Amino acid sequence: MSRRFISAIEALSRLGGVSAVFLLIIAMVVMCQMILMRYLFRAPTIWQTEVVVFAATAAIFIGAPYVLMKKGHVGVDVIELMLSAPNRRRMQCLGAVLGLVFCVLMSVASGIYVYEAWEGGWTTPTIAAIPLWIPATPMLVGFGLLCLQYVVELMKMIRPELALSLQQDAAAQENTHNMHSRQGLGEAP
Repeated sequence: MSRRFISAIEALSRLGGVSAVFLLIIAMVVMCQMILMRYLFRAPTIWQTEVVVFAATAAIFIGAPYVLMKKGHVGVDVIELMLSAPNRRRMQCLGAVLGLVFCVLMSVASGIYVYEAWEGGWTTPTIAAIPLWIPATPMLVGFGLLCLQYVVELMKMIRPELALSLQQDAAAQENTHNMHSRQGLGEAP
C-alpha cells in the first residue's frame, strides 16, 4: 500500500514537472510573439504579458513537487554536514515536517483565495480582465501536490526500506527495458 501511494504521488510530481516544462515553453513562445508584434509590427499587445506571467508563475508552483522529489532545491548544508548521521536524519525530518506544515497552511490560504476569486468574480485590472481564479488555481494545485510529496519524503525518511525498494524496482524496470531494446536491435540478451 505504501509503495503504491509513493509511486502514485511521485508519478503526479513527474507530471507536474512535465507540465511546468510545457508552461515555460508556452511563456517563451508567447514572449517571442509579443516582442515581434510590438517592435516589428508596432502592434499592441493585450493578453501576452498576462499569459507570460501566469504561465511562468504556474510553472513554478506546479513544478515544485518534482524539484522536491529530485532534491533539486538549493540548500545550505554546512550545519548538516557537521552532524552525525542520526542527527542529520532528524534534522531532515524536522525540515520536512516544517515544510509540510507551511505547505498545508499555504494550501488552505490558496484554496480560500481561489474560492473568493471565483465567488467574487474577481478579474485582472487589465483590458483582458482574466478571471483571477484561473491564475490562482495552479498555486492551490502546486501546494497540494507539494504537501503530498512532503508526506512521501517523510515516509521514505521514516522507513528507508521503502525508498530502497522503489529504487530497486526502477532499476529492474530499466534493465528489462534495456534488454528488450537490445533484443529489438538483434543483439543477444
